[in-house]
Amino acid sequence: MNASASNDVAAFQALLAEIRGCRICEAHLPLGPRPVLQASPQSRLLIVSQAPGRKVHETGIPFNDVSGDRLREWLGVDRSAFYDAGKTAIVPMGFCFPGTGKGGDLPPRPECAPTWHPRLLPHLQQVRLTLAIGQYAQVGLLGERRGRTLTDTVLAWREHLAHGVLPLPHPSPRNRLWLTRNPWFEAELLPVLRRQVAAALAG
Repeated sequence: MNASASNDVAAFQALLAEIRGCRICEAHLPLGPRPVLQASPQSRLLIVSQAPGRKVHETGIPFNDVSGDRLREWLGVDRSAFYDAGKTAIVPMGFCFPGTGKGGDLPPRPECAPTWHPRLLPHLQQVRLTLAIGQYAQVGLLGERRGRTLTDTVLAWREHLAHGVLPLPHPSPRNRLWLTRNPWFEAELLPVLRRQVAAALAG
């Protein structure tokens, strides 16, 4: 490794340490800050999700819950590929568990993505495919290109894939009704998703 590459690696590791030590919205977090993410300059698949749930907060492992089991099934990958930062980056819109409201987990804290994404994402130059999971990730990544609803956005997956992004619903068990009402997702999109993920991780 030459000096420039070594400096880049050191700078990236320093950035990750800074993120993991973040306390920007500490006063708003019921369980306190514990930023959870995974990334490497070699990552080829980028998963942008919403925010960690309570179990992920407790373990510090992204998608280490029922939602993660379903997501890995959707992607057609095992835990070893999923948790290999050299293959897969997992960068939520909010790095810390935001707490729980009446309808489930609260939205990601608004301070997080604007503070850290512009500094982190430019390091991920090897990414071949980005997954935008859930409405908050779709708002953040797609902006005005997203549809009026999450369903509209996911229905337009071919258009977004042309720009390297696949929008997905959240794999939470709370979305069983959505999956039942939208059988095209499993019939049409999942096979394409698995092929795209396999191609992104190959080599």
